Amino acid sequence: MPTSSASMNRFSKVKRPSGSWGPERRLEFVDFRLQWDGRLNRADLIEHFGISVPQASADIAKYTELAPKNLEYDRSERVYVAAASFRPFFASSSTERFLSDLLARESGHPPANLSYVGWAPPSAIAGTPARAVPPDVLVTFVQAIRSRQTVRALYQSMSRPEPAWREVSPHGIGHDGFRWHVRAYCETRRAFRDFVFARVLEVEPGRESSMDPANDVAWSSTVPLVLIPSPGLSASRRKVVELDYAMVDGRLTLECRQAMLYYSLQRLGLSRDGELKPEAQQIALENAKEVSQVLKGLAKSYD
Repeated sequence: MPTSSASMNRFSKVKRPSGSWGPERRLEFVDFRLQWDGRLNRADLIEHFGISVPQASADIAKYTELAPKNLEYDRSERVYVAAASFRPFFASSSTERFLSDLLARESGHPPANLSYVGWAPPSAIAGTPARAVPPDVLVTFVQAIRSRQTVRALYQSMSRPEPAWREVSPHGIGHDGFRWHVRAYCETRRAFRDFVFARVLEVEPGRESSMDPANDVAWSSTVPLVLIPSPGLSASRRKVVELDYAMVDGRLTLECRQAMLYYSLQRLGLSRDGELKPEAQQIALENAKEVSQVLKGLAKSYD
């Protein structure tokens, strides 16, 4: 359960050390391990945070003070175990955090000093091609966004056989579910476009940009995607889909930037004309006409 305001008030009295790891994170770690491992000992804290034995003992004592009904000491195993009355004290012990850490591990990018996961069940993810982003390219664009500068980029588009230099004014970064791109005003196209980082061959810092990000209406405007089970499914199968997508009253609404609409529909497997086969497509758009009108009104924004 989320941390209560009373718990946070009690916890705010904990004195913060000057080191890089504050007591909050160590206490969150204790809570997380009790939630997902069902057990914890001082060695877990010592190994993860590089702290002393007395500090580990003090952290467990502090957690016991904050959540006395959450743990018990098993003298035979010499470990602390989650009590039958255990309830997560910190929001970081959530299901979402546990699963995101598993995903990071399986993706080959384990957050070594960030993940609290100890023992983990065997897991697997659907394979996707690696989409590398050159560090110098990303750094140049991120700095340009922050300082409101343009970037000169040698870009290989799908519409031209040879790469060409573009001067762009970047103002945001997007992810289509598979790859990262930068949202920028293109001086060549005289329009806001999406530029895939992996297609940028060279970059050079530009000049001060006069582009106002507020002019990118497609980026600042949203459109609701009202998801429902595909109408062609039986009642029992519609119920399964509602459970899969955590729908309430048979629908789920996602707010989507108009600039990301095309990618979102692709990611969700939704056809652009709304003609769906229930066996192959288990969800549909309740507001398909509205979404289709928005999509038609958007100029092509990717190269």
